[in-house]
Amino acid sequence: MTRRDMIKAAGGAAAATILGGIPLVAQSQEQNGKAMPQSGKRKILVIGAHPDDPETSAGGTMCLLKQAGHDVVSVYLTRGEAGIAGKTHDEAAAIRVAESERACAMMGIRHIFMNQVDGNTEVNLERYREMRELLERERPDVVITHWPVDSHRDHAACGLLVLDAWRRVGRTFDLYYMEAMTGTQSQMFQPTDWVDISSVVDLKHRVCDCHVSQGMDDLLKGWHGPMEQFRGIECRCKAAEAFARHTVPGMI
Repeated sequence: MTRRDMIKAAGGAAAATILGGIPLVAQSQEQNGKAMPQSGKRKILVIGAHPDDPETSAGGTMCLLKQAGHDVVSVYLTRGEAGIAGKTHDEAAAIRVAESERACAMMGIRHIFMNQVDGNTEVNLERYREMRELLERERPDVVITHWPVDSHRDHAACGLLVLDAWRRVGRTFDLYYMEAMTGTQSQMFQPTDWVDISSVVDLKHRVCDCHVSQGMDDLLKGWHGPMEQFRGIECRCKAAEAFARHTVPGMI
């Protein structure tokens, strides 16, 4: 095997390591001209601190999972109340909720808003309980959330709340962390899994563009686009998103 072959093989292995083996290709079959229910359908929750966090950090993966027939839900810890300069919390929340609704509609997925406040998120017994109860109600197979080592307090709080809930419910779902503006926000992020989003990267960017209030053109050009390209280089594709799976000794 040549060095080029070895590199190609390594890249293929990385690209195939997709969120614990959840298929990203539609599995439905047709019988008598009618689509049959998909076997192996999974529910995936992507939990972000603010409107746009799930989309910018995992939007390509969300699109692929939805296209493959899985149940994808975008969960927002806050309504982005502090995210628009010159707007009151109520005004900003109304704008950003509407933007998130458009983004989720474009992906064809459901969304949930929790009741924390942007810039003032809390990690305490009550907030732990809220997150645990959400996950008990939704009963996901996979949860993707923020890497807890993050310079943005809301991101860190979100990751910690989900981590605690995962433990409290007995690790009944696979837990993955996503990266947000790595180097500036996510710190020391080490991926275990990559998703090739080359086929949906343009769709992901259109979804992100729904968040007009956030200056998404600059964010895509300056941060998220280069991150997608870098992760794509790691797994030998045009564009990718990277995730870190949380494991404990004895987990498979």
